[in-house]
Amino acid sequence: MSGNHNPINRHDSGIYRPKMEKVFIIICVVFLCLVLRLWYLQVIKGDEMAQRSETNSIRSYKIHALRGLIYDRNGNILVDNQPSYDIVFIPGKNRDLKTAVKSLESLYDARSLSMTHDLVRLSAGERSYSPIRLDRNVNAQKLAVVETWSMDLPGVAVDVIPKREYLYGDMMAHLIGYVGEVSRAELENDPAGKYRSGDFIGKYGIERFFDDHLRGKSGAEKIEVNAWGRKVKSLRKLEPTQGDNLHLTIDTSLQQKVWEAFSGQRGAVVVMSVRTGEILAMISAPSFDPNLFTGGISPREWKKISANPQHPMENRAISGQYPPGSVYKLVVAAAALEEKIVTPEKTFTCHGAFKFGNHTFRCWNKGGHGSVNLHRAIVESCDVYFYHVGNQLGVDRIAQYARGCGLGEATGLSLPREKGGLVPSQEWKKTARKQPWLKGETISVSIGQGYNLTTPLQLARFYAALANGGILYRPILVRRIDGPGGQLAWEAEPEEMGRLPISDANIKILNRALWGAVNDGGATGGAARRPERDVCGKTGTSQVVGLPSNEEARKRKVLTAAHKDHALFTAFAPCNNPEITVAVIAENAGGGGSVAAPIARKVIDAYFAGKRKDLRHAAQQ
Repeated sequence: MSGNHNPINRHDSGIYRPKMEKVFIIICVVFLCLVLRLWYLQVIKGDEMAQRSETNSIRSYKIHALRGLIYDRNGNILVDNQPSYDIVFIPGKNRDLKTAVKSLESLYDARSLSMTHDLVRLSAGERSYSPIRLDRNVNAQKLAVVETWSMDLPGVAVDVIPKREYLYGDMMAHLIGYVGEVSRAELENDPAGKYRSGDFIGKYGIERFFDDHLRGKSGAEKIEVNAWGRKVKSLRKLEPTQGDNLHLTIDTSLQQKVWEAFSGQRGAVVVMSVRTGEILAMISAPSFDPNLFTGGISPREWKKISANPQHPMENRAISGQYPPGSVYKLVVAAAALEEKIVTPEKTFTCHGAFKFGNHTFRCWNKGGHGSVNLHRAIVESCDVYFYHVGNQLGVDRIAQYARGCGLGEATGLSLPREKGGLVPSQEWKKTARKQPWLKGETISVSIGQGYNLTTPLQLARFYAALANGGILYRPILVRRIDGPGGQLAWEAEPEEMGRLPISDANIKILNRALWGAVNDGGATGGAARRPERDVCGKTGTSQVVGLPSNEEARKRKVLTAAHKDHALFTAFAPCNNPEITVAVIAENAGGGGSVAAPIARKVIDAYFAGKRKDLRHAAQQ
């Protein structure tokens, strides 16, 4: 019996060994997979997993910096900041953007609220916590929907963004400009990394030119949230830094008067201090409302502005290029005096026309002015006198003096998109047109027609230099910049950019003629005359299209409103101790004496009325 073995107790390792090896291999493979998975998650995906883990309970929010405020010269605020509320989607715990949008839309629909959004797909390169804007600048109703139903809208939050408020709308639009969200192109062309997606930056005017000062520096806050996304506590906070404040040279009261005086016209007005170059008022019409851009302009509104044939977004004061007409005669007169082509006493006879070759150049006065010297030629704006003078000078000498008077180049004003105009010469035409200069073209140039192009700001600066004794100042628009704490960061000073190529004696001769052009009998600028008889100025009427020399053909030619002459008037006052210069151009409005001069008169009246008011106020204090 002892030799019999119980099969239950018998151990035969050979039978189970292959099975055990298989189990062991499986266990090893599983363990290896676990190890590899842990390595992948910790090493390869470690940063992402850490971020996902953190966003389950901790979120980082950008705190938008307040842009600097903009004031006028008297401390009146022109641009303010107001809170604006955006609805955003913050990926993290919930990555289902489409579901979040549909949920929000259904809540909106139930209350007859519309939603404007751009379903942006989360690209592989985007971080999972970058917010996506669903609705911009929402009203109180939409804000209440999101706050009330926040538990049903995972990932949806409210972002508070400062919004610009332009207190004077279209009256200041071309000066101040507007802000907008940084575009993809601007981000790609930002090697210094100044901008971040979602930033608002200056797009036009002062907002754009001084964006680095105005923008400030954003802050951030890291907060702990609960399972519903509600804030539990703040973990760390970096306060934003407000942008610098700008104080302009603009006088808002005067700007308002200029805007009212120019009402109904297209064109521009510039009012400048002759002693410093400060811009006291500058308007361009038609204009636009910059507040349309602060909350994101709709496609319909943008098309309405951008497709407008009147070009309301063009700042005509600095980028409108016009033939200067008879306002330019002061350049030709100065050149003739300096080059001794004429003396103040020398006369030419005007019979109403000037024949040159086979062409007849007409004077505005068909009956002619008779025997005319320099003073009377400026006072009555005799074209024939300047045809004679211009022909003797030649286009290149005229161009030399025009450039010396600051024409044909940008003035250096602190605004984007300023244009330089055009001073024609033989070399210019040869280079630009591949054609030789024709002597007859000089005749047209001598009265500010032909290829001549100037901006209202250039004309204002030229006449300011005549008024102050010959100094061409850089126009100033920003008086000073203050840091967010009120400390002075920068202050403008008058900057001399050159001097007129005209002697003091000849400047006095020209200024006496400018006084006569407003105050003498027969003066073309008589509509600008004040009881004080203190305005010096010159009218101009520039042709938009040429007219036939034949009288019958001229009568038959029908001009549309868009082809009517531009009306110009440039002046300074008071004559004996000049303070301001005014340049007016009214597009397709007719004669400078009948249209532009009365506008300038209203502007000058408003300036001195404001000055008297300031003196009375100072005396009362």
